[in-house]
Amino acid sequence: MWMYLGLLAALFLGLHNLCKKHAVQGNEVFPVLLGTIGSGFLVLLPFFIGSLYFPEYTQKIGFHITPISWETHGFIFIKSMIMTTSWVLAYQALKHLPITIVTPIRSAGPFFTFIGAILIYQEKPNFLQWIGFFLIIFSVLLYSKIGKKEGINFKRNKWIFAIIGATFLGASSGLYDKFLIQSLELNPQTLQFWFCSYTVLILLGILSVTWFPNAQKRKEFKWRWTIIAVGILLQAADYFYFRALQDPDALIMLLSAIKRSQILIAVVIGGLVFKEKNKRKKLVPLLGIMLGVFLILYS
Repeated sequence: MWMYLGLLAALFLGLHNLCKKHAVQGNEVFPVLLGTIGSGFLVLLPFFIGSLYFPEYTQKIGFHITPISWETHGFIFIKSMIMTTSWVLAYQALKHLPITIVTPIRSAGPFFTFIGAILIYQEKPNFLQWIGFFLIIFSVLLYSKIGKKEGINFKRNKWIFAIIGATFLGASSGLYDKFLIQSLELNPQTLQFWFCSYTVLILLGILSVTWFPNAQKRKEFKWRWTIIAVGILLQAADYFYFRALQDPDALIMLLSAIKRSQILIAVVIGGLVFKEKNKRKKLVPLLGIMLGVFLILYS
């Protein structure tokens, strides 16, 4: 069951990436990021209020936000710091690179997760799962070859390094999620609400220095409906992802790989919407990724 929850997370992540590309194009990155996380926070806020005043009802519908200790708050704050840094790097890269290049590089995240899952959690996939996992990684590497045809030098372009850094931090957060969900026994909505709360506070701190005092930057910011859509879609994706992690049999390295099937939406729909180059050639590694996901599910 956790594998199919991972596929649902991938679906919402793919739509999230499309909206995110539209939201950041020619726009100020930090206020866009604040708007997306703030939108997610506002979606979860009624459940928090309901958990305080109508706990029986929120428990009945499965969206009760439970009280947590200060120590647990500290652990969630660490996740917020990791992901804020990752998002800032990713949004800046997405602003300057094609979505059909950014998304596949982000898909290398399972490689970093693979290392951590083996070393930290001693996960042991079976033979078909190994094949599927490495097929996904190999397919992602093919995108770097295609990227050169779009005038993107993977060794000199600083935005490539930014997206690689964002990918590493995102993978680290994924490993950390397993600790938060399984070891601390946090339910998805509790983790999501407090994560959004602390991330909003961190972003407000950044914006108070980099954006609010600058009148020119404030004028350059463009509000778009996709900013709200990004926040809502991200919360939907995270919910299904955390639900999958609640399963004690869930393997974080495989769940991370399954989420990369979001590339189907990014490459096919994103390539058409944003009219990016080499869409047909990008379908070749895309098929490799989809085959890898199929092997993992079939196993």
